[in-house]
Amino acid sequence: MENGRDEFPFPYQPYNIQQQFMQALYSALDQGKVGIFESPTGTGKSLSLICGALSWLTDYEEKRKKEAAALLQEGERALVSSTAESSTTSSSTEPDWITDFVQKKAERDLVSKLKEEELKRKKREERLEMIRNNVQLKYAMKRKSCEDDEAEKLLKLSKEEQTETQGDREDEELIVAEYESDDESKTKTRFNVAEDDADDELVEEHVAKIYYCSRTHSQLAQFVHEVQKSPFSKDISLVTLGSRQNLCINEEVLRLGSIQRINDRCMEMQKNKHEKQHHEDGVKRKRGKAKSVCPYYKASAMQQMRDGILGSVHDIEQLLKLGRETHSCPYYSTRLAIPPAQLVVLPYQMVLHEATRKAAGIQLKGQVVIIDEAHNLSDTLSCIHTAELTGAQLCRAHSQLSQYADRYKSRLKAKNLMYIKQILFVIEGLVRVLGGKVGQNPHTQTTQTGTEMLTINNFLFKAQIDNINLFKLQKYFEKSLISRKLVSFVEKYAGSGVSLHTQSNSNKENRRTEGLNRYLQTLQSNQSASPVPSADQQGSAEAEKVLSASPMMQVEGFFMALTNSNTDGRVVVQRQGTLSDSSVKFLLLNPAVHFAQVLKECRAVIIAGGTMQPVSDFKQELLFSAGVGEERITEFSCGHVIPPENILPLVLCSGPSGQELDFTFQNRDSPRMMDETGRILSNICNVVPGGVVCFFPSYEYSRRIISHWEASGALTRLANKKKIFQEPKKANQVEQVLSEFSRCIQRCALDSSGLTGALLFSVVGGKMSEGINFSDDLGRCVVMVGMPYPNIKSPELQEKMSYLDKHLSHSGGRSPGQALIENLCMKAVNQSIGRAIRHRGDYSSMVLCDKRYSRPATLAKLPTWIKDRTSTHTTFGSAFAALRKVRSTLQSKPLYPDKLLFTCCLFIFLFLVLPGEEAEASVVST
Repeated sequence: MENGRDEFPFPYQPYNIQQQFMQALYSALDQGKVGIFESPTGTGKSLSLICGALSWLTDYEEKRKKEAAALLQEGERALVSSTAESSTTSSSTEPDWITDFVQKKAERDLVSKLKEEELKRKKREERLEMIRNNVQLKYAMKRKSCEDDEAEKLLKLSKEEQTETQGDREDEELIVAEYESDDESKTKTRFNVAEDDADDELVEEHVAKIYYCSRTHSQLAQFVHEVQKSPFSKDISLVTLGSRQNLCINEEVLRLGSIQRINDRCMEMQKNKHEKQHHEDGVKRKRGKAKSVCPYYKASAMQQMRDGILGSVHDIEQLLKLGRETHSCPYYSTRLAIPPAQLVVLPYQMVLHEATRKAAGIQLKGQVVIIDEAHNLSDTLSCIHTAELTGAQLCRAHSQLSQYADRYKSRLKAKNLMYIKQILFVIEGLVRVLGGKVGQNPHTQTTQTGTEMLTINNFLFKAQIDNINLFKLQKYFEKSLISRKLVSFVEKYAGSGVSLHTQSNSNKENRRTEGLNRYLQTLQSNQSASPVPSADQQGSAEAEKVLSASPMMQVEGFFMALTNSNTDGRVVVQRQGTLSDSSVKFLLLNPAVHFAQVLKECRAVIIAGGTMQPVSDFKQELLFSAGVGEERITEFSCGHVIPPENILPLVLCSGPSGQELDFTFQNRDSPRMMDETGRILSNICNVVPGGVVCFFPSYEYSRRIISHWEASGALTRLANKKKIFQEPKKANQVEQVLSEFSRCIQRCALDSSGLTGALLFSVVGGKMSEGINFSDDLGRCVVMVGMPYPNIKSPELQEKMSYLDKHLSHSGGRSPGQALIENLCMKAVNQSIGRAIRHRGDYSSMVLCDKRYSRPATLAKLPTWIKDRTSTHTTFGSAFAALRKVRSTLQSKPLYPDKLLFTCCLFIFLFLVLPGEEAEASVVST
């Protein structure tokens, strides 16, 4: 195994670059490296990852099995030989049995451990074999489950009882349990009793496994489909993880809509389930309103579903179907399947966020993690650990928690009241920083406008909360579940006619809540005055629903963010004129601090993507800063499978009239520059058939230049050649626009007269620059207008640049902050222009309209497969000639029958339903 592997199981004959990819991947996993793998879109990266990684896992398990057998045999021999020796020699000072015990204790322990591991492994393998082969048993269990459900329903109907009102006794589940001590080493408290109630027979030891994570559930589903097509589909134990919102099959819970409410309701039902079991064990139950429990949360059914998950490969849709068949919860069944699973497929956040990892039962120690679509890994880490609170949220959280404490103060223990008062004190400090006061309407409180950037320590001093131990508060949040209790409290009383703001005899209390009470009453009166809601009023209703929810979860997240190191983050205080619109935001400057634990615990980490350039800055910011040495890092980058002549990247330095293309902020709004851009597009549309996609650097510039073309008539001239589409403002309209764009191109291909295709205006970093695939005639040319640099005046970006300049070394005559700006720009460019080439037979042109693209340092940041074929043109004539030449050359190639129709159908079905850079593998295999 140390020498790698030459042959890999594959569903078809792999390309040479796929073979090289798998060999490099196998070697990186075997040597415990941190690998950066770049494989362009259309090269079958997903299948290469699957076959390379699972081949290593199979060999690794086989090697461990042989090593364990050899050790067991050696240990048994050592025991026999030591026994023989002890019979011939004896000590004069100690009894023989003591000497014998001391000599053989290590050997006995080793042999016992090896035998135990071998027995567990055999049981696991036998169980999986039984699950996969014993179909009759599966259906017998399913039938028994249905019979049990019917019996349970009949029993429930026969035992229905009258509910009694017991006042505050009904609120028992809302009361925070007693907080015994701050000492974390103390024996377990009432908070973690529920955690220990899990069924022991469902808990298993974690086997060697691979965690595969990507950005979206659709990309994960596409990966699972690739596993199903691979040679490992029958032998691998795979589990797909998701959120409750994605995996819940309880219609009553799903109707709640928001993720937070679904999570809270699920947790409440679990608690009711534990209480019900507790009462059935003989403890007398107070009569009161019957508490609902989830009918899908049953140990036997979940164990049955877990076995079904491990027996064959399922995507999320298939998991939901299996859950309904077995009448068990897919969310918890998948978590029970994590320990024995060999391949765990899950979203980014579940691996990169420590608290989420622990909650899901994910153990990274000694395992392999593959992070796909990792071109924005640094930004993803920063976003996951960023927390923001508005003044309205802070005031609402303070009011709700105050009412909670007032209502239950006679039933809360002293420690709980102390910590609740500390939370209220910190919230008051945060509101004070924004220039407001709690207990008053945040919408009517005015604040001075301005933005302030503070270190964590300075922010704590400014808010006058530096004397509060935030680490203890964080522990209290985790143990007491106060955020969830408050959510349940608010939900219970928000719509029941009971005011969210408790009335007090104290004039001070009345004054404190009077403003917010009036505000909520105003909202209610406004709602009742509109019996027939319009679209805008429905939006207001949604806003009010958000308003009534508890923001304490967000407050808890912000408190946790403030426990970061003073040097690793900043707090942005933004005052917007009113307290409700003002906000405090934690900005993570050093994402490596949270990635370091993943890198430290895992055996190997593979960071993969279609465009990983520029790698040097990626390593500096995320790996070296996390303590990873150069010797542990390995890199692999491959070319594309398309023939060289199928791609034509052009850097255009001037337009048809000779106008120099310089889309800097100072020049891009000039009428001459906008007119020249219109002429360039007009000429391109004359020679390029099918679809042309034009990317602008921002929404604002897109609006301005299109308005200019409308006034000058350039837009009309473009519309005479191709039908014009624009990126929609709403995300839910993207699918409709793309479908119409595709159908238009299809119609134009069949009708030789009139329009030659369609022109789509999009924005870099917008809804169509990532995850959308313009394959075949949908994207025969991609035009990039200008360079999409981020807003340099952004306080957050300036602080990030300042941090990098201070903590990272300078290289190549430029500061790390300047490098960050260039990298953000070119990453966005690479993602956008890579939309056009999706499979081996595809071809497209890429026109980069800006003379700054011709700089060697900028060209070096393009993907290798594009950079090596890029030509720079100082005049428009030579570039136009190259476009005409490539058109005549490629159009002379024989077309497959019904290729365009097939492409359009595949685009709508696959790329819209399952967007992602790996959808092209389906095209290749087809």
